[in-house]
Amino acid sequence: MLNNKTVLITGGTGSFGKQFIKTILNRFPDVKKIIIYSRDELKQFEIKQNYPAKDFPQLRFFIGDVRDRQRMIQACEGVDVIIHAAAIKQVDTAEYNPTECIRTNVDGAENVIAAALACGVKDVVALSTDKACAPINLYGATKLASDKLFAAANNIKGSKDIRFSVVRYGNVMGSRGSVIPFFIERKKEGLLPITHEEMTRFNISLQDGVNMVMYAIENHLGGEIFVPKIPSYRITDIAKAIAPTCELKVVGIRPGEKLHEEMITDTDSLNTIDLGHYYAILPSVSFTYTEAEYLKHHKAEKVPFGFKYNSGTNTEWETVESLRDLIVTHVDSTFEV
Repeated sequence: MLNNKTVLITGGTGSFGKQFIKTILNRFPDVKKIIIYSRDELKQFEIKQNYPAKDFPQLRFFIGDVRDRQRMIQACEGVDVIIHAAAIKQVDTAEYNPTECIRTNVDGAENVIAAALACGVKDVVALSTDKACAPINLYGATKLASDKLFAAANNIKGSKDIRFSVVRYGNVMGSRGSVIPFFIERKKEGLLPITHEEMTRFNISLQDGVNMVMYAIENHLGGEIFVPKIPSYRITDIAKAIAPTCELKVVGIRPGEKLHEEMITDTDSLNTIDLGHYYAILPSVSFTYTEAEYLKHHKAEKVPFGFKYNSGTNTEWETVESLRDLIVTHVDSTFEV
């Protein structure tokens, strides 16, 4: 799928980017080029230490910002596939710096689309978030706007052979700023702050997120939002899994935070297809295919009327024991209770 192709990853020095690079090199040894595009020279330097140029000549490192359209166009010259992972992601950071969040997450999305159209890219997959579904914070609102831009880009491609799609998933285990490494660090103090006893979240491993993007590259028709079927966890179960003897202190839900996350609303379900391991929310306006054609192509079926996908009403749940196993596997191999 990616052999003899050139792949560009925006925000390529983040948690996803590093796992994606590792996966491509393992699965597609004949990949032509992997371009890591980001604005953090220190993180690029750190990745270079793990992938020396003499052993990995296919890696390229571009300093650049998705806000800079001209630089994006330069970076996309000769690129076949773009994975757009760059974003301002911290909810509280976005609330305090709204203009900066919009410039990166919305204007940046427009620039990626423009560069892809200008440079003859074939496949574009943008990473989204559960917070883009019925958003109540600015981060979620900007990612919803980004999702809409990528879906609508398929309607302005003209005769160009290019497909734009989105993948949307929940909290990634062990990613920077997430709750698991935070709790592991805080357990030594004997007290864990939790926002609310009833809070739930979707859970996905970094590798499963990468696998989902690979699926999208290979199977997308353009315009759809792919959503994985994944389990939920209770915040209290995470606390018990990491530090069962610690006292829990309820500190309250932070501004812009939901009690339960959503990935598909009941209104979204009117355009949602069940693909087996994933769902696909089809665009409300598409000139590429009809719903019937999409169903036939994937040998899929529509979800039931009124279906919705919410971390609090999910049918699949992680337990305290399964969470401990996942932490050892995906976050910290030395972890012990």
